[in-house]
Amino acid sequence: MLVIIGYVIVLGAVFGGFVIEGGHLAALFQPVELLMIGGAALGAFFVGNNGKTVKATLKALPAIFQGSRYTRELYMELMSLLFDVLSKVRKEGLMSIEGDIEAPAESPLFSKYPAVLADHHVIEFMTDYLRLMVSGNMDAFQIENLMDNEIDTHHHEGLVPATALTKLGDGLPAFGIVAAVMGVVHTMESVGIPPAELGILIAKALVGTFLGILLAYGFVGPLGSLLEQKLEESSKMLHCVKVTLLASLNGYAPALAVEFGRKVLYSTERPTFAELEEHIKKAKAK
Repeated sequence: MLVIIGYVIVLGAVFGGFVIEGGHLAALFQPVELLMIGGAALGAFFVGNNGKTVKATLKALPAIFQGSRYTRELYMELMSLLFDVLSKVRKEGLMSIEGDIEAPAESPLFSKYPAVLADHHVIEFMTDYLRLMVSGNMDAFQIENLMDNEIDTHHHEGLVPATALTKLGDGLPAFGIVAAVMGVVHTMESVGIPPAELGILIAKALVGTFLGILLAYGFVGPLGSLLEQKLEESSKMLHCVKVTLLASLNGYAPALAVEFGRKVLYSTERPTFAELEEHIKKAKAK
């Protein structure tokens, strides 16, 4: 929603200011210029990226127009799930969660938290390392290093569409100049026509530069930045799981291990100690 609002503000400020100055919007309507800029940018996008990057970018685009799903309530569900899992391990032993982590969608433990269960990245990350914990006496330092490597890989993969969009945005002003130069060439070959018509051709050529810059910095470029922010939010879930499981591996009780995880969350979404404690109590009562 904020993306749409931002686009409306950009268009309103730019075109509204142009009208206030006495400009005519019809002069800016140049579909051929848009065709040259958009077509060249799309072609360069396919040339500069492999199939995986193109697919990842197209897959990421719908999420741009959705609000953040990483709310305080989601984090409290995640930490309540971790608390339940670690409490079961403490009471019944590591082997007691083997069935839960092999089929989390069918597990009564995981099914209590559908919002977390819907995030397959988090569930896969959590169950993989719980499986390693079940399989034997794992060294906490080795597990931490493996977790860091996996989170880095996740971050690198998530940056691919953001980087592709940022580079696409960086190239749009240059394609605007290309369209403007083509307009100038057309203008120069038309020398000899009445001055009024010549002025129209020059105006059309300048619109190419304008459109390239507007599309780059008002529309495409900000999308790359937004995808990076969404990636950071998704990575924070993994960091929370990582810190909580490592605290448990180092011998901390479930309540303290979850507190470790709570501390790594962003302050805007981090629940207070009392809020988390109350949420865990309600979850246990279900």
